[in-house]
Amino acid sequence: MSQDLSETLPRPAEHPRTAAIVVAAGKGLRAGQPVPKQFALWRGKPVVRHSAEALARAGVSPILVVIPQGAEEIAAEALAGIPGVQLANGGETRQESVRLGLEVLVSGHPDRVLIHDAARPILPGPVIDRLMDALAVHEAAIPVLTVVDSLAHAEPGEVWQMMGAPARREDLRRVQTPQAFRFPEILAAHRAWDGPTTAGDDAQVAQASGMGIALVEGDEALHKLTYAADFAGALPPIRVGTGYDVHRLEEGEELWLCGVKIAHTHGLSGHSDADVAIHALVDALLGAVGKGDIGQHFPPSDPQWKGAASDRFLAHAAKLVAEAGYALGNADVTIICEAPKIGPHREAMRSRLAEILGADPSLVSVKATTTEKLGFTGRAEGIACQAAVSLVRI
Repeated sequence: MSQDLSETLPRPAEHPRTAAIVVAAGKGLRAGQPVPKQFALWRGKPVVRHSAEALARAGVSPILVVIPQGAEEIAAEALAGIPGVQLANGGETRQESVRLGLEVLVSGHPDRVLIHDAARPILPGPVIDRLMDALAVHEAAIPVLTVVDSLAHAEPGEVWQMMGAPARREDLRRVQTPQAFRFPEILAAHRAWDGPTTAGDDAQVAQASGMGIALVEGDEALHKLTYAADFAGALPPIRVGTGYDVHRLEEGEELWLCGVKIAHTHGLSGHSDADVAIHALVDALLGAVGKGDIGQHFPPSDPQWKGAASDRFLAHAAKLVAEAGYALGNADVTIICEAPKIGPHREAMRSRLAEILGADPSLVSVKATTTEKLGFTGRAEGIACQAAVSLVRI
Protein backbone atom coordinates (compact mmCIF):
# COMPACT_ATOMS: atom_id res chain seq x y z
CA MET A 1 0.00 0.00 0.00
CA SER A 2 1.27 3.43 -0.93
CA GLN A 3 -0.69 6.67 -0.71
CA ASP A 4 0.23 10.16 -1.97
CA LEU A 5 -0.75 13.15 0.13
CA SER A 6 -1.50 16.62 -1.23
CA GLU A 7 1.34 18.94 -2.20
CA THR A 8 0.10 22.28 -0.95
CA LEU A 9 3.29 23.71 0.55
CA PRO A 10 5.87 25.52 -1.60
CA ARG A 11 8.71 23.29 -2.74
CA PRO A 12 12.27 24.35 -1.85
CA ALA A 13 15.34 23.44 -3.89
CA GLU A 14 16.00 19.72 -3.62
CA HIS A 15 19.10 17.75 -2.76
CA PRO A 16 19.72 15.75 -5.97
CA ARG A 17 17.52 12.65 -5.97
CA THR A 18 17.42 12.31 -2.20
CA ALA A 19 14.55 10.32 -0.70
CA ALA A 20 13.72 9.67 2.93
CA ILE A 21 12.16 6.92 4.99
CA VAL A 22 10.55 7.97 8.26
CA VAL A 23 10.11 4.91 10.44
CA ALA A 24 6.74 5.24 12.19
CA ALA A 25 5.56 1.64 12.35
CA GLY A 26 6.12 0.94 16.05
CA LYS A 27 3.58 0.67 18.86
CA GLY A 28 5.21 3.28 21.10
CA LEU A 29 3.72 1.81 24.28
CA ARG A 30 6.30 3.10 26.74
CA ALA A 31 5.32 6.68 26.01
CA GLY A 32 1.97 6.15 27.76
CA GLN A 33 -0.08 7.92 25.06
CA PRO A 34 -3.62 6.97 23.95
CA VAL A 35 -2.30 6.38 20.39
CA PRO A 36 1.11 5.18 19.18
CA LYS A 37 3.56 7.90 20.14
CA GLN A 38 4.40 8.80 16.53
CA PHE A 39 0.82 10.06 16.13
CA ALA A 40 0.46 11.64 19.59
CA LEU A 41 0.46 15.42 19.89
CA TRP A 42 3.76 17.00 20.86
CA ARG A 43 4.18 20.78 20.88
CA GLY A 44 0.90 21.18 19.09
CA LYS A 45 1.47 18.70 16.24
CA PRO A 46 1.59 14.94 15.79
CA VAL A 47 5.13 13.73 16.52
CA VAL A 48 5.66 12.33 13.02
CA ARG A 49 4.69 15.61 11.37
CA HIS A 50 7.61 17.55 12.86
CA SER A 51 10.39 15.61 11.13
CA ALA A 52 8.39 15.12 7.91
CA GLU A 53 8.03 18.90 7.64
CA ALA A 54 11.76 19.35 8.28
CA LEU A 55 12.63 16.91 5.51
CA ALA A 56 10.24 18.67 3.12
CA ARG A 57 11.82 22.03 3.95
CA ALA A 58 15.21 20.53 3.10
CA GLY A 59 13.93 19.59 -0.35
CA VAL A 60 13.88 15.84 0.25
CA SER A 61 11.33 13.94 -1.85
CA PRO A 62 9.70 11.51 -1.71
CA ILE A 63 9.29 11.17 2.03
CA LEU A 64 8.05 7.65 2.64
CA VAL A 65 6.47 7.27 6.07
CA VAL A 66 6.32 3.62 7.11
CA ILE A 67 3.30 3.04 9.36
CA PRO A 68 1.58 0.17 11.19
CA GLN A 69 -1.12 -1.87 9.49
CA GLY A 70 -4.46 -0.14 9.88
CA ALA A 71 -3.01 3.30 10.66
CA GLU A 72 -3.65 4.81 7.24
CA GLU A 73 -6.37 7.23 8.35
CA ILE A 74 -4.59 8.64 11.41
CA ALA A 75 -1.31 8.89 9.48
CA ALA A 76 -2.92 10.68 6.53
CA GLU A 77 -4.52 13.17 8.90
CA ALA A 78 -1.25 13.73 10.79
CA LEU A 79 0.72 14.38 7.58
CA ALA A 80 -1.85 16.18 5.44
CA GLY A 81 -0.48 18.90 3.19
CA ILE A 82 3.23 18.04 3.41
CA PRO A 83 4.69 17.85 -0.12
CA GLY A 84 6.22 14.59 -1.27
CA VAL A 85 4.81 12.42 1.52
CA GLN A 86 3.81 8.83 0.80
CA LEU A 87 2.64 6.08 3.15
CA ALA A 88 3.59 2.42 3.24
CA ASN A 89 2.98 -0.40 5.70
CA GLY A 90 5.88 -1.62 7.81
CA GLY A 91 6.87 -4.99 9.23
CA GLU A 92 7.21 -6.65 12.61
CA THR A 93 10.58 -5.09 13.41
CA ARG A 94 12.21 -1.76 12.64
CA GLN A 95 14.65 -3.46 10.30
CA GLU A 96 11.84 -5.12 8.35
CA SER A 97 10.01 -1.80 8.09
CA VAL A 98 13.05 -0.10 6.61
CA ARG A 99 13.63 -2.89 4.09
CA LEU A 100 10.00 -2.72 2.97
CA GLY A 101 10.33 1.04 2.63
CA LEU A 102 13.47 0.72 0.53
CA GLU A 103 11.70 -1.68 -1.81
CA VAL A 104 8.87 0.85 -2.29
CA LEU A 105 11.42 3.53 -3.23
CA VAL A 106 13.24 1.38 -5.80
CA SER A 107 11.05 2.45 -8.70
CA GLY A 108 11.96 6.08 -8.18
CA HIS A 109 15.71 5.39 -8.51
CA PRO A 110 16.94 7.74 -5.77
CA ASP A 111 20.68 8.26 -5.40
CA ARG A 112 20.55 8.80 -1.65
CA VAL A 113 18.22 8.03 1.21
CA LEU A 114 17.85 9.43 4.71
CA ILE A 115 16.41 6.94 7.21
CA HIS A 116 14.92 8.63 10.25
CA ASP A 117 13.05 7.62 13.39
CA ALA A 118 9.71 9.42 13.71
CA ALA A 119 10.24 9.57 17.48
CA ARG A 120 12.94 12.22 16.94
CA PRO A 121 10.68 15.16 16.06
CA ILE A 122 13.22 17.98 16.03
CA LEU A 123 15.37 17.59 12.92
CA PRO A 124 17.75 20.54 12.46
CA GLY A 125 18.56 21.46 8.89
CA PRO A 126 22.33 21.71 9.52
CA VAL A 127 22.41 18.01 10.48
CA ILE A 128 20.89 17.13 7.10
CA ASP A 129 23.45 19.35 5.37
CA ARG A 130 26.36 17.66 7.16
CA LEU A 131 25.05 14.22 6.19
CA MET A 132 24.68 15.23 2.55
CA ASP A 133 28.22 16.63 2.49
CA ALA A 134 29.57 13.38 3.92
CA LEU A 135 27.72 11.30 1.29
CA ALA A 136 29.63 13.13 -1.42
CA VAL A 137 32.71 11.23 -0.19
CA HIS A 138 31.46 8.19 1.74
CA GLU A 139 28.87 5.45 1.21
CA ALA A 140 27.14 6.19 4.50
CA ALA A 141 27.07 8.80 7.25
CA ILE A 142 25.41 9.00 10.64
CA PRO A 143 25.01 11.82 13.18
CA VAL A 144 26.65 11.19 16.56
CA LEU A 145 27.28 12.95 19.86
CA THR A 146 30.14 12.54 22.28
CA VAL A 147 29.53 10.86 25.63
CA VAL A 148 30.02 13.19 28.59
CA ASP A 149 29.10 10.85 31.46
CA SER A 150 31.41 8.23 32.94
CA LEU A 151 30.55 4.72 31.76
CA ALA A 152 30.89 1.29 33.32
CA HIS A 153 30.02 -2.26 32.37
CA ALA A 154 27.23 -3.85 34.43
CA GLU A 155 27.89 -7.34 35.75
CA PRO A 156 25.34 -9.71 37.32
CA GLY A 157 25.23 -10.05 41.10
CA GLU A 158 23.13 -12.09 43.50
CA VAL A 159 20.79 -9.20 44.31
CA TRP A 160 22.04 -6.11 42.48
CA GLN A 161 23.85 -5.57 39.24
CA MET A 162 27.47 -4.82 40.09
CA MET A 163 29.84 -2.33 38.55
CA GLY A 164 32.37 -3.96 36.26
CA ALA A 165 35.26 -2.56 34.31
CA PRO A 166 35.05 1.09 33.25
CA ALA A 167 34.40 1.89 29.60
CA ARG A 168 36.37 4.56 27.77
CA ARG A 169 33.88 7.27 26.90
CA GLU A 170 36.47 8.82 24.58
CA ASP A 171 36.01 5.84 22.26
CA LEU A 172 32.19 5.87 22.30
CA ARG A 173 29.54 7.93 20.56
CA ARG A 174 25.78 8.31 20.91
CA VAL A 175 24.16 7.45 17.57
CA GLN A 176 21.19 9.41 16.22
CA THR A 177 19.07 9.55 13.09
CA PRO A 178 18.58 10.41 10.28
CA GLN A 179 21.22 8.10 8.89
CA ALA A 180 22.29 8.78 5.31
CA PHE A 181 23.21 6.23 2.67
CA ARG A 182 23.83 5.87 -1.00
CA PHE A 183 20.63 4.17 -2.01
CA PRO A 184 21.88 1.17 -4.04
CA GLU A 185 24.36 0.23 -1.31
CA ILE A 186 21.93 0.29 1.61
CA LEU A 187 19.28 -1.54 -0.42
CA ALA A 188 21.82 -4.28 -1.23
CA ALA A 189 22.87 -4.45 2.43
CA HIS A 190 19.31 -4.99 3.61
CA ARG A 191 18.67 -7.59 0.93
CA ALA A 192 21.86 -9.44 1.85
CA TRP A 193 21.08 -9.60 5.61
CA ASP A 194 20.52 -13.23 6.58
CA GLY A 195 20.21 -13.12 10.37
CA PRO A 196 17.34 -12.16 12.68
CA THR A 197 15.93 -8.77 11.66
CA THR A 198 16.70 -7.15 14.99
CA ALA A 199 19.43 -4.66 14.09
CA GLY A 200 19.11 -1.54 16.21
CA ASP A 201 19.68 0.80 13.27
CA ASP A 202 20.63 0.84 9.62
CA ALA A 203 24.25 1.67 10.30
CA GLN A 204 24.58 -1.83 11.78
CA VAL A 205 23.13 -3.33 8.61
CA ALA A 206 25.44 -1.22 6.46
CA GLN A 207 28.52 -2.11 8.50
CA ALA A 208 27.71 -5.82 8.29
CA SER A 209 27.85 -5.54 4.51
CA GLY A 210 31.28 -3.92 4.61
CA MET A 211 30.27 -0.30 4.07
CA GLY A 212 32.37 2.48 5.56
CA ILE A 213 30.34 4.84 7.72
CA ALA A 214 31.38 8.43 8.33
CA LEU A 215 30.51 10.15 11.60
CA VAL A 216 29.16 13.70 11.48
CA GLU A 217 28.19 16.01 14.30
CA GLY A 218 24.68 15.37 15.59
CA ASP A 219 22.52 17.66 17.69
CA GLU A 220 21.12 17.43 21.22
CA ALA A 221 17.79 18.58 19.77
CA LEU A 222 17.50 15.18 18.06
CA HIS A 223 16.39 13.70 21.35
CA LYS A 224 14.23 10.58 21.00
CA LEU A 225 10.79 10.64 22.63
CA THR A 226 10.49 7.40 24.58
CA TYR A 227 8.70 7.78 27.91
CA ALA A 228 5.59 9.56 29.17
CA ALA A 229 7.81 12.20 30.80
CA ASP A 230 9.08 13.18 27.34
CA PHE A 231 5.53 14.18 26.41
CA ALA A 232 4.81 15.91 29.71
CA GLY A 233 7.87 18.05 29.14
CA ALA A 234 6.50 19.09 25.77
CA LEU A 235 3.74 21.11 27.44
CA PRO A 236 4.62 24.56 28.75
CA PRO A 237 4.50 24.61 32.56
CA ILE A 238 2.10 27.59 32.66
CA ARG A 239 -0.52 28.88 30.24
CA VAL A 240 -2.71 31.97 30.54
CA GLY A 241 -5.96 33.08 28.97
CA THR A 242 -8.28 36.07 29.02
CA GLY A 243 -11.98 36.50 28.33
CA TYR A 244 -14.43 39.36 27.96
CA ASP A 245 -18.21 39.43 27.60
CA VAL A 246 -21.14 41.86 27.66
CA HIS A 247 -24.89 41.34 28.08
CA ARG A 248 -27.78 43.81 28.03
CA LEU A 249 -29.86 44.48 31.17
CA GLU A 250 -33.62 44.15 30.65
CA GLU A 251 -36.70 44.10 32.84
CA GLY A 252 -38.30 40.73 33.39
CA GLU A 253 -35.08 38.74 33.08
CA GLU A 254 -33.33 36.80 35.83
CA LEU A 255 -29.91 38.03 36.89
CA TRP A 256 -27.26 35.32 37.14
CA LEU A 257 -23.64 36.20 37.92
CA CYS A 258 -20.91 33.61 38.62
CA GLY A 259 -23.57 30.92 38.89
CA VAL A 260 -25.46 32.79 41.63
CA LYS A 261 -28.99 34.14 41.16
CA ILE A 262 -29.25 37.73 42.41
CA ALA A 263 -32.46 39.63 43.16
CA HIS A 264 -32.50 42.80 41.07
CA THR A 265 -34.89 45.01 39.11
CA HIS A 266 -33.33 43.91 35.83
CA GLY A 267 -31.70 40.76 34.52
CA LEU A 268 -29.28 39.95 31.72
CA SER A 269 -30.63 39.09 28.30
CA GLY A 270 -29.09 36.36 26.16
CA HIS A 271 -29.68 33.02 24.48
CA SER A 272 -28.64 31.10 27.62
CA ASP A 273 -29.02 32.43 31.15
CA ALA A 274 -26.64 35.23 30.04
CA ASP A 275 -24.27 34.82 33.00
CA VAL A 276 -21.76 37.34 31.71
CA ALA A 277 -19.14 36.43 34.34
CA ILE A 278 -19.15 32.73 33.58
CA HIS A 279 -19.08 33.43 29.86
CA ALA A 280 -15.95 35.56 30.22
CA LEU A 281 -14.34 32.89 32.41
CA VAL A 282 -15.18 30.15 29.89
CA ASP A 283 -13.50 32.13 27.12
CA ALA A 284 -10.42 32.63 29.30
CA LEU A 285 -10.13 28.89 29.95
CA LEU A 286 -10.71 27.95 26.32
CA GLY A 287 -8.19 30.53 25.19
CA ALA A 288 -5.55 29.24 27.58
CA VAL A 289 -5.64 25.77 25.99
CA GLY A 290 -6.21 26.96 22.42
CA LYS A 291 -9.76 25.61 22.14
CA GLY A 292 -11.51 28.56 20.53
CA ASP A 293 -14.32 30.45 22.25
CA ILE A 294 -17.68 29.83 23.87
CA GLY A 295 -19.57 30.52 20.65
CA GLN A 296 -17.82 27.65 18.87
CA HIS A 297 -18.74 25.13 21.57
CA PHE A 298 -22.22 26.48 22.38
CA PRO A 299 -23.47 28.47 19.37
CA PRO A 300 -26.40 30.80 20.12
CA SER A 301 -28.04 29.57 16.93
CA ASP A 302 -28.49 26.13 18.51
CA PRO A 303 -31.91 25.95 20.23
CA GLN A 304 -30.69 23.42 22.82
CA TRP A 305 -28.79 26.20 24.60
CA LYS A 306 -31.78 28.56 24.89
CA GLY A 307 -32.10 29.42 28.58
CA ALA A 308 -29.35 26.93 29.48
CA ALA A 309 -27.53 27.31 32.79
CA SER A 310 -24.04 28.61 32.11
CA ASP A 311 -22.50 26.30 34.70
CA ARG A 312 -22.69 23.62 31.98
CA PHE A 313 -20.45 25.75 29.77
CA LEU A 314 -17.93 26.25 32.57
CA ALA A 315 -17.87 22.55 33.45
CA HIS A 316 -17.19 21.74 29.80
CA ALA A 317 -14.30 24.21 29.65
CA ALA A 318 -12.85 22.74 32.84
CA LYS A 319 -13.03 19.27 31.27
CA LEU A 320 -11.11 20.47 28.20
CA VAL A 321 -8.46 22.02 30.45
CA ALA A 322 -7.95 18.71 32.26
CA GLU A 323 -7.82 16.77 28.99
CA ALA A 324 -5.09 19.13 27.78
CA GLY A 325 -3.00 18.20 30.82
CA TYR A 326 -3.55 21.27 32.99
CA ALA A 327 -5.14 22.30 36.27
CA LEU A 328 -6.33 25.72 37.38
CA GLY A 329 -3.58 27.92 38.76
CA ASN A 330 -5.92 30.80 39.51
CA ALA A 331 -8.91 32.64 38.08
CA ASP A 332 -9.53 36.36 38.41
CA VAL A 333 -12.97 37.71 37.46
CA THR A 334 -13.84 41.42 37.32
CA ILE A 335 -17.51 42.39 36.96
CA ILE A 336 -18.12 45.88 35.56
CA CYS A 337 -21.47 47.44 36.51
CA GLU A 338 -23.15 50.22 38.46
CA ALA A 339 -25.69 47.87 40.07
CA PRO A 340 -26.30 45.51 41.72
CA LYS A 341 -23.67 45.69 44.43
CA ILE A 342 -21.38 42.68 44.08
CA GLY A 343 -19.77 42.80 47.52
CA PRO A 344 -22.59 41.04 49.41
CA HIS A 345 -22.48 38.14 46.95
CA ARG A 346 -18.72 37.89 46.42
CA GLU A 347 -18.01 34.86 48.62
CA ALA A 348 -21.00 32.93 47.29
CA MET A 349 -19.77 33.64 43.77
CA ARG A 350 -16.24 32.47 44.54
CA SER A 351 -17.54 29.29 46.13
CA ARG A 352 -19.89 28.53 43.24
CA LEU A 353 -17.22 29.06 40.58
CA ALA A 354 -14.76 26.90 42.53
CA GLU A 355 -17.38 24.18 42.86
CA ILE A 356 -18.03 24.07 39.12
CA LEU A 357 -14.31 24.12 38.35
CA GLY A 358 -13.49 21.47 40.95
CA ALA A 359 -10.94 23.84 42.48
CA ASP A 360 -10.20 25.29 45.89
CA PRO A 361 -12.00 28.64 46.44
CA SER A 362 -8.65 30.21 47.31
CA LEU A 363 -7.76 29.95 43.60
CA VAL A 364 -10.76 32.04 42.53
CA SER A 365 -11.09 35.81 42.84
CA VAL A 366 -14.21 37.85 42.10
CA LYS A 367 -13.98 41.65 42.00
CA ALA A 368 -16.24 44.46 40.84
CA THR A 369 -15.79 47.98 39.57
CA THR A 370 -17.84 50.75 37.97
CA THR A 371 -17.13 53.06 35.04
CA GLU A 372 -18.02 56.19 37.03
CA LYS A 373 -21.39 56.53 35.22
CA LEU A 374 -19.64 56.50 31.81
CA GLY A 375 -20.63 54.31 28.87
CA PHE A 376 -23.31 51.66 28.62
CA THR A 377 -22.40 50.14 31.98
CA GLY A 378 -22.49 53.58 33.56
CA ARG A 379 -25.97 54.11 32.17
CA ALA A 380 -27.01 50.70 33.57
CA GLU A 381 -27.78 49.42 30.09
CA GLY A 382 -25.69 46.27 30.54
CA ILE A 383 -23.03 44.47 32.52
CA ALA A 384 -19.54 43.62 31.28
CA CYS A 385 -17.00 41.21 32.68
CA GLN A 386 -13.38 40.40 32.06
CA ALA A 387 -11.61 37.27 33.30
CA ALA A 388 -8.04 36.05 33.41
CA VAL A 389 -6.80 32.57 34.26
CA SER A 390 -3.51 30.81 34.68
CA LEU A 391 -3.18 27.05 34.19
CA VAL A 392 -0.43 24.82 35.52
CA ARG A 393 0.78 21.63 33.90
CA ILE A 394 -0.35 18.51 35.74
